[in-house]
Order: sequence, then C-alpha cells, then structure tokens
Amino acid sequence: MLGSLLPPSVITAEAFGDDPDEPSFPGEEDLIATAVATRRREFVTARRCAREALSGLGFAPVAIRPGPRREPIWPDGVAGSITHCTGYRAAAVVRTSDVASIGIDAETHAPLPPRVIPAVTAPGDVEHLAELAARDPSVHWDRLLFSAKEAVYKAWYPLTGRWLGFEEAALTVDPHARTFTARLRVDAPWAALHGRYLVTNGLVLAAVSIRE
Repeated sequence: MLGSLLPPSVITAEAFGDDPDEPSFPGEEDLIATAVATRRREFVTARRCAREALSGLGFAPVAIRPGPRREPIWPDGVAGSITHCTGYRAAAVVRTSDVASIGIDAETHAPLPPRVIPAVTAPGDVEHLAELAARDPSVHWDRLLFSAKEAVYKAWYPLTGRWLGFEEAALTVDPHARTFTARLRVDAPWAALHGRYLVTNGLVLAAVSIRE
C-alpha cells in the first residue's frame, strides 16, 4: 500500500501484526526497557520493517537509534521514515542520491477529537476541511490533515533540523488525484511540500518526498 505513494526508488516494508515473542534488536533494548508490552511490540515490529527496507538497499541489519527529536538515525547516505498505528507498522527508506528526504505517517481512519482540531490547523484549514466534507463525507478529512502534516514534518526535520508546528503548514487536498500540498508559513527552502495519501482498510496513509 505505502509503496504506491512514494517514488519508485523508495523501498518500503509493512506489517499488519506483531509477533509477541520477537525480541528487541541488539543495541535497541534500552529504548524500550521501561515500555509497556503494546509499545514494545509496535516498536520491535516497526524497527524490523525498517531493517527489511534497508536490506532492499543492500544494507546489513543495524540498530536504528533515535536522534534528538526521536527521529530515526539512518546509515550514511540513506533517508527514511517509520510509522505505526493500531494494526499497522511500516518503514520507507531511499538513497539520498535519489531522494533527499521522505516522511510517512499512518493513522486509524477515525475522526480527530474535536478539542484537537484547533491545535493542528493553520489559517484556512478548517474552511477547507468543511469543503472536503461536503464533497465526500465518507472520509475523515481532519484525520487526513493530521496524518499529512505528520508526514510533512518527518520529511522536513532531517533537512532543516527545525521544528515545524501544525499551524505553520496550511494544507490543500486534491481528492481526485489523492494528493496534498502543504504551504509553509515559515522561512524555508521550499514554499510548499507535496505528498500523496490513501484511505483504505480502516487506515489513513500519507507520504511526502523531497527530491532536493
């Protein structure tokens, strides 16, 4: 599913369940030493997906440690992203000679809690969500907006090292093309970032790639 949202040079791996007996990978045990069982399982599975994807680029299995904002630290010359939600874990990697950065996000296809919406919208977002809902009420567009902005941030941060708030990216969705554009409201090398999305099997998937 995820691969359809990203350039052909990106390698993806997905899982729809966890092996409760799968051990943590050497060098990652401390990252989940105090985590509850559900968190441990999703972490182990998502990191396994990341190593499976890396193997598609010819890399041997390695521990994937977090950076200062919990972002995965990839081998030199690799850009990547990891995501997980209920019933789904995934990772995507690519050589930076092909794509500079990628961001992926998966969410359960359900409405956002109303109290969350003001915290994740930029000027114009609420009106756009209303327009989208009027055209197709079967999609939880607020959840898609959240997922798309998460993917935008995951692609943005490795290249800038800067925080990007939800209010600093205004989203426009094209439901026919299943694409979205995030217009950045901060000084940045790009006026906007572009991505693709998919709503299927109770999931919302969003992906962003930055070529340079």
